[in-house]
Formats: sequence, structure tokens, C-alpha cells
Amino acid sequence: MSPLLGGNSSSDYWPSEPDFGFDSAALTGARRYVFPGARTNGRPMSENTVNAGLRRLGYAKDEMTGHGFRSIASTLLNEQGWHRDAIERQLAHAERDNVRAAYNFAEHLPERRKMMQAWADYLDGLKAGADVIPLHGRAA
Repeated sequence: MSPLLGGNSSSDYWPSEPDFGFDSAALTGARRYVFPGARTNGRPMSENTVNAGLRRLGYAKDEMTGHGFRSIASTLLNEQGWHRDAIERQLAHAERDNVRAAYNFAEHLPERRKMMQAWADYLDGLKAGADVIPLHGRAA
């Protein structure tokens, strides 16, 4: 599972250790996830748990969901010109074309590494106060 977007085991590839603002190894020990599931450390936190956290933060169901972060990332990465197959693999989406799925096992790892670094840089820019364009006339 990619710490950023979710996905399969090959989504774990980062160009460098992500900066969570803390030492994740000290927090997780030998566990795979920084945010493990409540019942097992072998699975990530559930979407329902993420959504419950968003509700506690004051977001209504029609404002934001855990899956909404994936949708935002997909949209912005596509608009930034990244290869759609690399985006889909990063999101761990299976190929819908059965013939293509039977023959194409490409993981697009080099491009995904570059894409995730660019995404991290983009988010860092937002955090640092980059210009944010309001969507649908609402302030960001």
C-alpha cells in the first residue's frame, strides 16, 4: 500500500524516505503501515475509519471522503500530464480491458517514482503557501 495514494505492494516504492515529520520506523517498528487497521497490523486503516476521522474534523459526508483524496490525486496527476497507466497502477486499479490485462504486466515503476516525488513537491508547495486556484468559485 502506497502511503500516499494506496495500492498494491509495488506501490511502496518511494524515490526517498517520505518526510512524515517524525521517524516512522520508531512509530511503526517492524510493521508495514504507519496507520494500521484496528484489528490487524497486516492491513491498512479502513476507509470507514478515515471517514470517521474526517467527520470529527468537521467535514460533512458531501464535502470530503477518504476516497476523495484518491480522486483529487488522480485528477491533478492527469491534468499535470502524467501517463494514465502510471497513475492507474499507482492507484492499484486493475486494467479493465481483459485482453490488455492478459498481456500487459507493466508496473511503470520509474515513472511512478518521478510522479510521486513531483506529487510530494506539489503538496509541499501547497503547504508552504503556493497559489491555490479556487474550484467552483469557492475559496481553497
